[in-house]
Amino acid sequence: MLILIAIVLLLAYSVILHEISHGAAAYLLGDPTARDQKRLTLNPFRHIDLVGTILLPAALVLLKSPALLGWAKPVPFDPRYFKHPRSGIALVSLAGPFTNFALAVLCAAVFRAAPSGGPLSVVAFYGVAMNVVLGLFNLIPIPPMDGSKALGVFLPDRLRRAYFSIERFGFIIIFALLYFGFASRLLAPLYTSLIRFLTAV
Repeated sequence: MLILIAIVLLLAYSVILHEISHGAAAYLLGDPTARDQKRLTLNPFRHIDLVGTILLPAALVLLKSPALLGWAKPVPFDPRYFKHPRSGIALVSLAGPFTNFALAVLCAAVFRAAPSGGPLSVVAFYGVAMNVVLGLFNLIPIPPMDGSKALGVFLPDRLRRAYFSIERFGFIIIFALLYFGFASRLLAPLYTSLIRFLTAV
């Protein structure tokens, strides 16, 4: 039970740190929006989204859905504060996934140092796996995922507008990819390679 609680807490704070990093990156680029809205905090209640954090995941679990989807409340930022808005948007967007990859590296170091098969080793391995999944998943280039925002800044204006026009259907598309297994088949080779690389002893 303690191991399960530790894993759940690790997952929750991996998501929270992902969101905080967006706001921190924006703040470093001159945007105080996240700070002013008190979103640069580890307090989990500041990051709960009623639908994405509670209602949708609970409904999917109750319906025994083969795909689970959820999210924390997105941290807001205003690119008008950035000296270079396009590159600023890309940096802010990529800060989240790369924070998860950094956490995966940290958990991997703990995994390799901990006694094999012990509680710390188990929790650390889940930390690696969860953060690799979060990092890769958020890089999927479907609006409104982080990968789409990073990619969108390189597109010509007309193409970018057309690209982001599908954002209203984004979560439906993503859920369909999860439900029918396309996302897992797409990400599995990268996931497996990163896990093997990070946890190799």
